[in-house]
Amino acid sequence: MHRLPLNIAHRGASSLAPENTMAAFYKAIEVGAQGIELDVQLSKDGIPVIIHDEILQRTTSGTGFVKGYTLAELKQLDAGTSFSTEFAGERIPTLEEALQLAQKYNLFLNVELKNGVVLYPGIEQIVADMIRTYRYEANTIVSSFNHYSLLEMKKIAPQIKTGVLYMSALVDPWKYAAKLGAQALHPFYITLINQSEEQIQRLRDSGLMINPFTVDQEAEMLALIRMGVDGIITNFPQRLNDLLRKVAQYEI
Repeated sequence: MHRLPLNIAHRGASSLAPENTMAAFYKAIEVGAQGIELDVQLSKDGIPVIIHDEILQRTTSGTGFVKGYTLAELKQLDAGTSFSTEFAGERIPTLEEALQLAQKYNLFLNVELKNGVVLYPGIEQIVADMIRTYRYEANTIVSSFNHYSLLEMKKIAPQIKTGVLYMSALVDPWKYAAKLGAQALHPFYITLINQSEEQIQRLRDSGLMINPFTVDQEAEMLALIRMGVDGIITNFPQRLNDLLRKVAQYEI
């Protein structure tokens, strides 16, 4: 059996609490996650805030684009009630709040730059500066579907690890990662499950961190654990934690 993967909570424990909120991050810690994946955009006044969608309607009481509001205005919105009235009044957090939490609990952080549908010029510098302020470079990976953003991050802060997010299978992804100077691959999990054993071995031999997303079913989790991935990004960290315990105890 390979070393067990990190349990990385996708947008926090988003099956148990409103995604990308402090409540979801605390819940992730409570159920045994070792890391948190979160999404970062910029407020109108240039503050990195944690929210997935470029528009506010799905997860908050607001309307319109995230970029159209200052941090003070975003902090007035309810980011919990859309999940459950139990979380009424939950707020959109900042990246700084998440870094403070991660530092306190020694969490791995996967910071995804949402820099595709809406472009945020300078987001790489702002995020890199924040990570360096908290001296959290060693325990952070910055990922993005915008691979130009990853190149820019490497220029600005070569000491911060980057992860290549992708949905469809890449040809020789280890070569592509090397071209970008990335240390990790973050594939949609189905692309890994459908790979040949030879391809999987090449991935293992590359020395890259392999952190597939978003893995919610036990059968897929177990297949990826057996494959030897480094991290599993899931909406159900409680489910993965239980499975990892069983694997460690019984080697199922």
